[in-house]
Amino acid sequence: MHDFHSRPAGRANRLAREKSPYLLQHAFNPVDWVPWGEEAFARARAEDRPIFLSIGYATCHWCHVMERESFEDEDVAALLNRDFVSIKVDREERPDIDGVYMTACQLMTGQGGWPLTIVMTPDKQPFFAGTYFPRESVAGRVGMLDLLPRLAELWRERRADVEAAGASALAAIREVEVRGLGSAGGALDEETLRRGFSDLRARFDPHQGGFSRAPKFPAPHQLLFLLRWSDRTGDRRGVEMVEKTLASMRRGGVFDHVGYGFHRYSTDARWLVPHFEKMLYDQALLAMAYTELWQMTGDDAHRTVAREIYEYVARDLTDAEGGFHSAEDADSEGREGAFYVWTREEFDEVLSGALGEDAASLARRAFRIEARGNFADEASGLRTGENILHAGETPAEIAAALGEDAAGVEERLEEARRVLFEKRTTRERPLLDDKILTDWNGLMIAALARSGLAFGDESLVGAAARAADFILERLRDDGGQLLHRYRDGDAAIPAGAADHACFIWGLIELYAATFDPRWLRVARELLDPLLERFWDPDRHGVFNVDARQADVPVRQKELYDGATPSANATTWYVLLRLGRLTGDLELLDRAEALRGALAGPVGGAPSAHTMSLVALDLALGPAQEVVVAGDPDDPGTRRMLAALANRYAPRTAVLFKPGTPATAGLSGAEAPGGPATDPLAEIAPFTAPHDLLDRKATAYVCTGFACRRPTTDVAEMLEQLAESPQDN
Repeated sequence: MHDFHSRPAGRANRLAREKSPYLLQHAFNPVDWVPWGEEAFARARAEDRPIFLSIGYATCHWCHVMERESFEDEDVAALLNRDFVSIKVDREERPDIDGVYMTACQLMTGQGGWPLTIVMTPDKQPFFAGTYFPRESVAGRVGMLDLLPRLAELWRERRADVEAAGASALAAIREVEVRGLGSAGGALDEETLRRGFSDLRARFDPHQGGFSRAPKFPAPHQLLFLLRWSDRTGDRRGVEMVEKTLASMRRGGVFDHVGYGFHRYSTDARWLVPHFEKMLYDQALLAMAYTELWQMTGDDAHRTVAREIYEYVARDLTDAEGGFHSAEDADSEGREGAFYVWTREEFDEVLSGALGEDAASLARRAFRIEARGNFADEASGLRTGENILHAGETPAEIAAALGEDAAGVEERLEEARRVLFEKRTTRERPLLDDKILTDWNGLMIAALARSGLAFGDESLVGAAARAADFILERLRDDGGQLLHRYRDGDAAIPAGAADHACFIWGLIELYAATFDPRWLRVARELLDPLLERFWDPDRHGVFNVDARQADVPVRQKELYDGATPSANATTWYVLLRLGRLTGDLELLDRAEALRGALAGPVGGAPSAHTMSLVALDLALGPAQEVVVAGDPDDPGTRRMLAALANRYAPRTAVLFKPGTPATAGLSGAEAPGGPATDPLAEIAPFTAPHDLLDRKATAYVCTGFACRRPTTDVAEMLEQLAESPQDN
């Protein structure tokens, strides 16, 4: 494990007992930090002090800056320790707490971000909010040395005003929740999809891709929706926007050209200068987007990028037991990006020494290495002489310009990349946030299984299955309920709605990739607590936390997609997927109730809810189920399943019913060996009568669980899928 203590020589505070890497980073600050909990609030009430709440995460660059400037400073610490009870929260461990107080910050200041700074009453009512604060006031930004005495005086001298402001803030947060799912809106239909497409089209950058100028964030759920739009309508503009965006990202500095994987976002419009942390969820969702784009276009370059992402995840983010770690930091050697950038001199020395000057010259051209560099110092804005590797010309274009063979150029560049990678291993690595989160792991499981099925790669599917087994074995309590976080042998924190929904998504994709009914059964079992403990019986939708989570002042619902799809959108999607896979009409009814509840927010701003648009696309159909009955060892069965595996068919659910010609059509009592069970029919009863015809693999193409004439011919099966009527 990793030592996250930033000042091991100092006196430890209460955070030293925690498991969160972010909290452990602050365990030796002179600030008397305490974790979120009733003990902290009881102390604040007993000592009549306000709460200073600081929320961040382990790989947050500006959180590191504020720690260095303020929380490691003895003068700032003295003010905090004298006048406040100071609480640290890891937003990735407790997204429910972060959600409430980020809403407060946005309502009070019009903006938000991390580090998130909240000052509140001992009853959790916020009366001051902000983000990053330096030690001293500078350039119009108030510093901690000025801010803290003012807030302490406000608490002492104007208590009634403070308490009124805090009560008003909490009331405003609750009002936001009431307005959310309760807002008026028309029915969600194909017109909603069209408006979502039009919104994204209007914001699209035709030169660099993406849907903003600067900064540019990857939003893979937007891309997943656009692919579905093009598939649904035949409008190629959707897939063209996805191709432009993903190709530009792969060429840009937001991609790690030496070690692979994507950085968090680009600070500029060209995808050149990234914010250097790498997050598990970005790798998962982007790999899924590249995979689907490959399925739709057949361009192997996109499949290659997905494989590069998985190579990075397997090497740097995979736990020995199979789960996936959360992130890698942006900072090393005390500054952002140090691990990733190269001076021209070092670049040339490394490659010339290992491969010769010709190889160094070729790599300089391919990775656009400049003598003066392209990376600027954060504080001064001046170039450091260091380069962020990025690509301009493709290897084929370079080869054509040089009159060389394209395959030979690619091989030489790959050799140069390996040399640079080996050299980079000698540098100080960024911190690895090695906690394992159920929701983010669910997304990676879904991506690996989806890609493994599409690529015919059993190693990817195996990695997904191993991670799923890890979650099921390590991240459940004694009663079998999911937990949110695992680290250093400790599983803790009740799972939220997002944990359930994302993990269920992963299990659904695992079933699709393996046809092992176990994954479908577990997915269905985990859906029950999601609907029982998180569902809002009054206005529908799911709360972030269940009713037993009493330490959060407001139960929120996540509706808008952020860096990850919202819990409600993902719940809607998995309800539809599981309903269609199992034939459970109650699940489809619940999905329809959620569709109605989301009509207001999604209808009002479709492009802010693109995962909901992905679900809506599935709800609108045409949605088909294909049940394949066959002997798993028969080449005809494998051909039939392979024809379904790598198609881009986002509205088609495939189920496999294993059997042999000898047992097809036999009842349990007649089967060899006595009574037999049909594990698939136990979960999906509508598949019970589907057996082999003429002792051959047989496909049953169904719409709304009404099936067409069974066929043993692959071409006829695909023709039936193409002709299946709309299911609205």
